[in-house]
Amino acid sequence: MASADVNLVLAYIAKQPSGAQPVLQRVRRIIRKVLPDAEETISYQIPTYNLHGQYVVYFAGWKQHWSLYPVTEPVRSALGSELKSYELSKGTIRFPLADPVPAKLVERIVRELARAAEGRMRAKVSSASKRDGRRRRTRR
Repeated sequence: MASADVNLVLAYIAKQPSGAQPVLQRVRRIIRKVLPDAEETISYQIPTYNLHGQYVVYFAGWKQHWSLYPVTEPVRSALGSELKSYELSKGTIRFPLADPVPAKLVERIVRELARAAEGRMRAKVSSASKRDGRRRRTRR
């Protein structure tokens, strides 16, 4: 993990309202615990975590809430009843800043998103292998 990128994430958190900073620091610690090998960076002007070139999760702070992205349909299906008390929109889950961070839920969401990223990576490798195989056969 490049220290310059970590500094950008820390700077992002430091720019948030003082009441949001401890919450965002906690969210960051949870994500780093679940994804210790992830690259921590800024993308779309918010903290982002990538594994093996695949994005896994983003988070952002707002005035009244903080959000995780992308909360995909498979994540919603896997965690359905646990997400019911939070505001959901396409690809986003919003957590009120005034509430304690639901650490176990965040861990489960990040694990589900990591599985999805791993699946995208496998599909990409498989697709590249198939393309390479077709190229070899046409050259013979």
